[in-house]
Amino acid sequence: MSATLSLTASPTAIDAASVVVGLSGGLDSTVLLHRLRDIAPRLRAIHVHHGLHPDADAWAEHCAAMCAAFDVPLHIIRVEVDRDSGLGPEGAARAARHAAFAAELQDGEVLALAHHRDDQAETFLLRALRASGTNGLSAMRPWRRYEHGWLWRPLLDTSRADILAYANAHGLAWIEDPSNANATYDRNFLRNEVLPLLRQRWPQASTSFARSATLAAETTERDADGVRIALLACHRDDGDLDATALQRLPSSLRADVLRHWVTEAGLPPLPASGIDAIERQLLPARADAEAEYRWQQARILRWRDRLHAETSRPSLDPDFRAHWDGSDPLQLPDGARLELIGAPAFDHPFDVHARRGGERIRLPGRDHSHALKHALQQAGMPPWLRERLPLLVDGDEVLAAGELLSARLHGWLHDRGARLRWHLG
Repeated sequence: MSATLSLTASPTAIDAASVVVGLSGGLDSTVLLHRLRDIAPRLRAIHVHHGLHPDADAWAEHCAAMCAAFDVPLHIIRVEVDRDSGLGPEGAARAARHAAFAAELQDGEVLALAHHRDDQAETFLLRALRASGTNGLSAMRPWRRYEHGWLWRPLLDTSRADILAYANAHGLAWIEDPSNANATYDRNFLRNEVLPLLRQRWPQASTSFARSATLAAETTERDADGVRIALLACHRDDGDLDATALQRLPSSLRADVLRHWVTEAGLPPLPASGIDAIERQLLPARADAEAEYRWQQARILRWRDRLHAETSRPSLDPDFRAHWDGSDPLQLPDGARLELIGAPAFDHPFDVHARRGGERIRLPGRDHSHALKHALQQAGMPPWLRERLPLLVDGDEVLAAGELLSARLHGWLHDRGARLRWHLG
């Protein structure tokens, strides 16, 4: 086998772009780093330290020593893996890893990951077993937008056998993660049990599955223009979908629009069960039913005449309480923050906490207070925002619910040309 590896084409000029290699220290990423150092003059690496294995510190040290030998800058990022995310160990670690990559990537940088042809075959099979549509079966793309820059998979057309031959030819050393042999993980079961058996009968099985993923991607691209036009007809300015307009579409086109919409929102591919749930439960739901469908760490909600898609977020902690004078922005535990703009501070500190039920608020131009629940409904605040709503209170008096102001606070802000902002984050 050749001691050189061809790379998938990059639509950007790699000799000018800053390339960041996601470096685990395993065979694939080690080969990718070695190969790219010859063609990417602005090259650096990131190692995500999950802390899940007893040898995690040793792996980080191995990556540091390798990068020093290759004269490539390395940044080691320690992350906490959410074991209660519902994604399973593999999915939770992957989510933590991509969050670290997204936070690290600078404008215009290219994140290079070492997925190869056999990985593509595994992904295709996993998606097929989940009854994914054409977009899901497209599996991994060699090149796409990613956060502030781009994601590139240079080895996606390369087999693992060729990667191993390259590593041996160049005398490279890499880490063997013992968890890769654990067949309780779906991907490992496919890699170690299913695909070797298939290749005994069909030697080109991995190549065929990867090719099927490419064909699915090409089909998706051909159909994309019509889907985009239909999506625009259903799209609201805030990113939600108009449920009535969506229901006017043929069912097959509606399914494609939903999948495309979810992908554009940066959420995991919508499985077939999601399409079925939207058709059977969300779209026929009453306007006030607040129906929803959840998958992985995402959800779609139906409220009034709209569908809303987002990453699942926790409600504002009911035990959260803070004193705030407005002089500095107040960071909330769900990632949002409150900010007083146009005034140095309030006259004295107020309390901020989550809704507890039964609150009332007197709105500007009203003589009497109203139930906050009804005021929020009349203001058209969606349920996914009400879950995170911070209350600004003075004793038992609600001064603001997010940016919904009481008469008292409205007058105070108006007199000073100031405003209260709730940044959702």
